[in-house]
Amino acid sequence: MRALLLLRLDLSGASGAETSIHPADPREPIVRATDLGVNRGDGIFETAVVRRGRPQALEAHLTRFERSGALMELPVPRRDLWRAAVLQAAAAVSAPGVLHAGELASIKFVMTRGDEYDPAEPTGWVLAFAGSDPAAVRESGIRVVVLDRGYRHDVMQTSPWLLQGAKSLAYAVNQAALREAARRGADDVVFVTGDGFVLEGPRSTLIARIDGELVTPPAEIGVLPGTTQANAFAGIAAIPTRIGVLMRDDLERADALWLCSSTRGAVPVRQLDGADLRIDHDLTARMNVVLDARED
Repeated sequence: MRALLLLRLDLSGASGAETSIHPADPREPIVRATDLGVNRGDGIFETAVVRRGRPQALEAHLTRFERSGALMELPVPRRDLWRAAVLQAAAAVSAPGVLHAGELASIKFVMTRGDEYDPAEPTGWVLAFAGSDPAAVRESGIRVVVLDRGYRHDVMQTSPWLLQGAKSLAYAVNQAALREAARRGADDVVFVTGDGFVLEGPRSTLIARIDGELVTPPAEIGVLPGTTQANAFAGIAAIPTRIGVLMRDDLERADALWLCSSTRGAVPVRQLDGADLRIDHDLTARMNVVLDARED
């Protein structure tokens, strides 16, 4: 990842969108050591990939940003301000000469609860960064292991304070799961609940093809609603799709699996817990044609 541009946002609400966005040096700090996002992971974020100078599925990301904020009881994000900042960043990094060959830009936007000792207003910023083009991994696929997430499927109803379904900055568990995957010789993870319900990846949404139907787990069991998965389902009308419960055994029945994220699109799973899976290159390509063509 290579940082390209940083914008600091004034979230006081006193200024208009244009005067609330301030360019900053991405190599310099813009938050205090006492910021709750840094010290407690108390904040939310979204990431949108940039193609043709525009952040893809921006409105869907903004809607999920608001949803995460509501789950965490944060102030309602000013949608016009965040939209303007993300569009400004996307336009800047799409200028000729900014990206190197083989790079693709993404925009990450973040809001924290603010300073722990002076919580007058949230802290906000937008970071544009360059990553590698996902074409190669879409072709080769990834190796995945199944890990227990450590709670039951009804956690959103029984324990809403655990904030499942919110895209929060508290990513230590997800990072630990990815390190465990690497120790097992894998690239990524599919989480399951303690009672056997399939969830998602640490940074992706799962799609399984079972009996000719594409299925993804529902948000009600603590899964983050996937913007990429939703766009993929909407764009392949010839194949039946469904949001529904998947159990651990269903992963063994599936004849194809994908992990979907904004930055990589639909990436096929070529190995699950050491067992090889067939990659459907044709359907993978069809899904990614849809995803790469997304607009706001």
